[in-house]
Order: sequence, then structure tokens, then C-alpha cells
Amino acid sequence: MSATETASSDTVLRGTPVVPGVAAGPALLVRGEVSPEAIARFGDGGFADADAALAAYDEAVEAVAASFARKAEAAHGAAAEVLTASAGLARDKGLRGSVAKALAGGTGLVASVQGAVEQFVTIFTSMGGLMAERVTDLQDIERRVVAYLVGEPEPGVPTPSEPSVLVAEDLAPSDTSGLDPELVTGLVTERGGATSHTAIIARQLGIPCVVGAAGVTAIEAGTFLVLDGETGELRLGVDPAEAARLVADSKAAREALASWSGPAATADGTPVKLLANVADGPSAEQAGPEPVQGVGLFRTELCFLNRKDEPSVEEQADIYSSVLAPYSDDRYVVVRTLDAGSDKPIAFATLEGEENPALGVRGLRLSFSNPGLMDRQLDGIKLAAERTGTETWVMAPMVATVAEAADFAGKVRARGLKPGVMVEIPSAALLAHQMLEVVDFLSIGTNDLTQYTMAADRMATDLAHLTDPWQPAVLQLIAITAEAGKQAGKPVGVCGEAAADPLLALALVGMGISSLSMAAKAVRPVGAAISRASMDVCEQAAEAALSAKDPMAARDAVRALLS
Repeated sequence: MSATETASSDTVLRGTPVVPGVAAGPALLVRGEVSPEAIARFGDGGFADADAALAAYDEAVEAVAASFARKAEAAHGAAAEVLTASAGLARDKGLRGSVAKALAGGTGLVASVQGAVEQFVTIFTSMGGLMAERVTDLQDIERRVVAYLVGEPEPGVPTPSEPSVLVAEDLAPSDTSGLDPELVTGLVTERGGATSHTAIIARQLGIPCVVGAAGVTAIEAGTFLVLDGETGELRLGVDPAEAARLVADSKAAREALASWSGPAATADGTPVKLLANVADGPSAEQAGPEPVQGVGLFRTELCFLNRKDEPSVEEQADIYSSVLAPYSDDRYVVVRTLDAGSDKPIAFATLEGEENPALGVRGLRLSFSNPGLMDRQLDGIKLAAERTGTETWVMAPMVATVAEAADFAGKVRARGLKPGVMVEIPSAALLAHQMLEVVDFLSIGTNDLTQYTMAADRMATDLAHLTDPWQPAVLQLIAITAEAGKQAGKPVGVCGEAAADPLLALALVGMGISSLSMAAKAVRPVGAAISRASMDVCEQAAEAALSAKDPMAARDAVRALLS
């Protein structure tokens, strides 16, 4: 029985479900604003001049960035990635320049910081796409810098005194990365979509999560509620005894799923490869013992977010070897070449001053004017593959045309490696049959494919229903790509966040997807779900999802089929 079966008199809110599971407890509200009284007491800070005020800003920024860096060192995978990116954003020269300009004009320090952040929030929001996702990070940095300046404690998630459900307008990476799953049993936000930072880190932590739940921040602190991360529903007014039973049933079900040990196959024996998404050597080692058949997405750009200069071929080979080595036991690793640009700027690669980086020169496109960047990376990957003996596949991100795919494939094959491309742009999905004539595999990045297909900013609260990978148009493009793979006899995988959804995984397998790559924490639930369904049921699930009119109807149709 799920939370949806409680009394109809309950108050019900609904958002986008992103991590399955039922959680119950008092609402723990996140109010991250710095005390207005403290800001008023600070006033203009009493600085001798603008230079002194700027020096105080630099000190505060360095303290905030160092705090992010410390948290990143203690974290792994996605949490470490986004915290490292936040540290870099805090030190952004453009932001500092805006603060300095305001100070020179006579504006007080706190107002200068707030004005500079507001300016960049406006710019990022207008850019849309992945850049708009950084708005929450910018606002988090503003609160932390201002708190440091006025002598207030660092804002963030309060420490709960009992197991609670965290409720927030949105959560920054610094908030979610340090959560204790024993005390924060569920997450719900009013903003964000299925691919937001909150959703990604919640999956990594295995905390039931719902995002884009309109009106949730109006709940009073301490209100007892039940969160269902499978249906996306939040219920207020549920009897505590009934809620405890729902949580216990959910926990038992999840523990049963966690005992699955692979290898992945449908109930009637159709094999499905389950792979891990990794960012560096430590996350690759952490995922290695899980029942995975390798790595389906090694995000190489995340190794270089803090590098000012391009590493040498030898340095790159050392980094790549640390990821490949744990999988030299007859498993394989899919390496994605630099997906730099947009929300992942890299000093030695990314172009500056683009009006819309999410639709600009990012990923493979960086090599058009700088071919040596790609050549040196491929040389480093080749050297790492030779050192470790690990089977290595290489794919390029942001491929839009067959000519781009063919040119990339030629470079990869020349180094004795297996070439593929990411399907993130709708044109790549529509041309999948031709793409597979020139490459050996395709990997669908559902995060960007969804965003580009629906023309919807992933952080726009009112558009969260559009940035859902269950959108029929997105599923149609996935089905087209999978069918191309079946006809060509070549593998087609999914490496976006959609692969971590056990319910959607069944439909993807039914469409013909041959591999699913996800955060290591999600592997066992997905594998267990696949093992309980025959290929016929998976195909029925695919048909039900593809025939639905909207994401919620698609989820409900597949869930009803399994019931």
C-alpha cells in the first residue's frame, strides 16, 4: 500500500517524483536568509575606502570557497562535483568585478554583493538551460558571503532533532551534500525538476525525494507529513500509526531490492547491462564493488574544473588510469570527452562571453576551433587504456550531425578505441540510423535531451512538468534511437538520470535500450525491478508509456500494468 491509499480527507500536494520510497515525519523548513537585524547592525561596515571594503569581500569569498572545498573533499561523486563547481563560482572574477564597480560608486558592501549577484542571476536566468540552474548556487553564495561579513553563522539546513522531512523552496549543493539520511528521511522542494542538483544528490544519497511541489513551502514547520517518492505525493493529516506502517513497508521493499546482486536480466533471461556514472578515481573505486558491468559515463571534464592550464597527455593518462584500473577485470569503461561549457566552465577550454552557453560552443564543438584539445585528450585516453588493459569506449557530447560523428569516430578508431556519440540533441535522435552507420554505439543523455526537446529551463518551477524524462516527446525520441540500435545490431544505452528510475527502466528496456548507466546507489533497485519483469511486460510498459498523454499518466499506466 502506498501513501496514495490513505484517507481522502487528507490534504494532498503533488510534485515530480525523483527518488522512490516513503518517508514520514515533521516538516523541517529551510529558511536560509541572513537575519535583517544583523545586516542593519553591520550598516556600511565602517571601511576606510572602497579598497578596504573589497578586501573584506575577498576575505569572505575565500572563506566561503574554502568551506565548499572542505565539503567537496568529504563528499563523493555528484556531491563533490557540484561543491567544487560552487567553490569556483564563489571566486568568479566577473562577480568580483561587479562588486568592485558598485563599491567604487559609493554603494555599501552588503548592497554591492546583493546587487552583483542579482545582476548575474538575471543574466543566467535569461540564458536558460544549464546556466539557469546555477541561480540557486549564486543565491546560496550570496547568503554565505553576507553572513560571513555581518558575523552570522553560515546559513543552510538546520540540524534536525528527530527524523524529519526537509522542505525548501530549493536546495543548494552545499545543503544537500552533507545531509544525514538517518535524520533527513525525505526531501521535497517547491522548485526544480527531475534533473536538478537536489534530485541528483538525493539519488546518490538514496533519500526519497519529490521536487517541483507547488505550495509546499506554505506548510508550517513541524507539520507531520508523508512523502511518497514513487507517486510524487505529499500528504498532510495522515494518522501517525498508518504513516509508520507505510514507511515500514517501503523500507522492507527497498531492503529487499538492495539484496539483488546481479547480473541484470529480465525474468525470462534477456540480458541488460547496468553500468555506473563516475567522475574520478575515488568514485570509480566506490562503484566498482557494486553489481555493475562497468562504467557507462565517465565525466572527464569534472576532473579539471579547478585547472587553469590544460594538463599534459601524461597527466591526463594518470587521471584516466585511476578510473579505468578498477574495471580491468573483463568490464569496460565509457569515457566521455570534455563536456566543458555552459554550467561547467573550464579555464583552458571554455569560450568566454557567449550569450547563451547552453546552446553555444560546448562539448565536441570546442574542438572545431581547437582540434588539439581533442587530440591530446584522446591520446591520454589511449595511453590509459594501454596501461590498464581495460576495454575502453569513447564518446563525444553535443553531437548534432552525422558528419561530426564520422569525424570523431575516425579519430577514436585511429587510436584503437571504440567510438560512440551522445544523443542529447534531438537531431542526433532523429538521425540515429545514420549515426550508427559511422559509430559503434550510442548513449542517450536524457537530462539534456529532455531540456532541448521541451525547450524548458530545468530550474523553472512552473516548467518542471516539461523537464520530466517521462515526457511523451522525449520517450518517442528514445524509442527512435533504440529502434535504430536494434536494426543496426549495435548497443544503445541511457546514461542520464532517467536510467536511475526503476519504473522507467522497465519501459526503456522494452523499447530496446541495451544498457542503463546511473549513480551506483541506484543500481540494485533498478536491477531488481528488471529481474522481476519479463521482456513481454517491459515491452508492454514501453507501449503504455509511449501512449500516455503526460508524464504522470505515463507513470500511472506503467505502475498499473505492473500491479
